Amino acid sequence: TPGHYEFLKIAEGCSKRCTYCVIPYIRGGYRSYEMEELLEQAADLAAEGVKELIIVAQETTVYGKDIYGKKSLPRLLKRLCAIEGFEWIRVLYTYPEEIDDEFLELMASEPKIVKYIDMPIQHSSDSILRKMGRRTTHEDLVNIIKNVREKVPGIALRTTLITGFPGESDEDFRKLKEFVGEVRFDHLGVFTYSQEEGTPAASFAGQIPEQTKEKRRDEIMKLQSKISSEILAEKIGEEFDVFIEGYLPEDEIYVGRTFRDAPEVDSYFYVKSSRQLMTGDFVKAVCTGASSYDLYGEEKDESAE
Repeated sequence: TPGHYEFLKIAEGCSKRCTYCVIPYIRGGYRSYEMEELLEQAADLAAEGVKELIIVAQETTVYGKDIYGKKSLPRLLKRLCAIEGFEWIRVLYTYPEEIDDEFLELMASEPKIVKYIDMPIQHSSDSILRKMGRRTTHEDLVNIIKNVREKVPGIALRTTLITGFPGESDEDFRKLKEFVGEVRFDHLGVFTYSQEEGTPAASFAGQIPEQTKEKRRDEIMKLQSKISSEILAEKIGEEFDVFIEGYLPEDEIYVGRTFRDAPEVDSYFYVKSSRQLMTGDFVKAVCTGASSYDLYGEEKDESAE
């Protein structure tokens, strides 16, 4: 990582045992790191100048349950927020069935915790979710997303999907595509199903041809591009805090991110500024334009107020 943001891994392994995933076989069951150890690491990162701390694990939402007897992510986040130096704390990989109101209420009330959730759902058809070993239904997902948006107004939602899982029928895919169109995620990535050796799904009947997997992936991404364009067009005229990540000299424009964007996987905000900015700076900018995935704007003139 470049130094202005850094990842803090809070656990190893996974105990969910989704039928397509090899991670539990490679890394073992879920094991949380001790909170004091994590806080010490985080304090060191803040002292080194890290502005954005990104919380990661195979699943962050069940942090601490194995060593403290209950889910302890909110307690960890509160203590991380008390460390001076961090401007943003971002939480990735929150399994939908484990997102509870305590976590959402903390996100809504704590300024350092960015209003962003990466919620890997993988599919929305009940039959495929069952085959995947997932612990949610289509109805569960609709209700969870509704609750997230009600509890944290303005939140940005990212998800990942898999197309071409064994047995995925045309009807299953139609349901998935319809779900994506109705829910309208801010960010969405799609992977084609990969037949991982040693996983239960690798031996399932109904393996899908690669061409079909890719065609379905492309259909979802085409739909998401339209959704993203519409969502971003609504941001024109809004003011954002932009985290500067670099400069494009040929275009004389700075590259940054808003709270809506995790590094490397999401969108950028391109900022025009009359002054010299540095990587790691935060600036206020007004959005003046949008493309399918990125925003454009100008640094706000604070002296004009």
